[in-house]
Amino acid sequence: MFEGLTFIGVLILAALILGSAAIKVVQEYERGVIFRLGRLIGAKGPGLFFIIPIVDRMIKVDLRVVTLDVPSQEAITRDNVTVKVNAVVYFRVMDPSAAIVNVEDYRRATWQLAQTSVRNVIGQSELDELLAHRERVNDKLQRIIDEQTEPWGIKVRLVEVKDVELPPVMQRAMARQAEAEREKRAKIIHAEGEYQAAQTLQDAAALLAAEPAAIQLRYLQTLTEIGVEQNTTVVFPLPIDVISSLISPAVGEGAREPSP
Repeated sequence: MFEGLTFIGVLILAALILGSAAIKVVQEYERGVIFRLGRLIGAKGPGLFFIIPIVDRMIKVDLRVVTLDVPSQEAITRDNVTVKVNAVVYFRVMDPSAAIVNVEDYRRATWQLAQTSVRNVIGQSELDELLAHRERVNDKLQRIIDEQTEPWGIKVRLVEVKDVELPPVMQRAMARQAEAEREKRAKIIHAEGEYQAAQTLQDAAALLAAEPAAIQLRYLQTLTEIGVEQNTTVVFPLPIDVISSLISPAVGEGAREPSP
């Protein structure tokens, strides 16, 4: 009697163990890649499903976007400048079966490929392009890494070069270049201002020359403005035009007087 109960208990325990091994739950962001006696069956999920214990083996694959940091490394640009760059890669698994079957460790493989690709692309780019047009370098990296990881069932969404560290000598040289560029722009702006001022004065002179009375009024206005300062002695030359305008009427009247 006791031996019979023990045997039934063992059977129940074994059934529970096999049942728990047969029941699999996969999250919404996961897929379960099933192998049956070493042969690929396919990917299942999400949700609840059953497998054959001992015969089937399941490997879960995360389908969410993975953020992969590429550590800082030295690279030489095409114009022979040594820089330190690091990057970040965003990718996700599109084909779970290919990610398990075609590559041993898709995360590590993508990480190693990103490292070598960053070094190669930096070597093909000039420093100015790396600093001023970084989006071109990012697009090129994304295209290269995505082409290489496509057989692994991986889609590279984005690659960003985060930091570019320059040697101290190059930093000082770029600072001097930037300062010279600012001085150049300041001189150009000053010269343009002088040119515009000269052009305006030329236009004003042409306008005043066309109207002699306007010149006289301008001189009188200047005298009025100077006369406000009582503590200042100013020697103001009287223009010949003003003198001639004052003398001409008097001379004309003298010419009309009869001789004695």
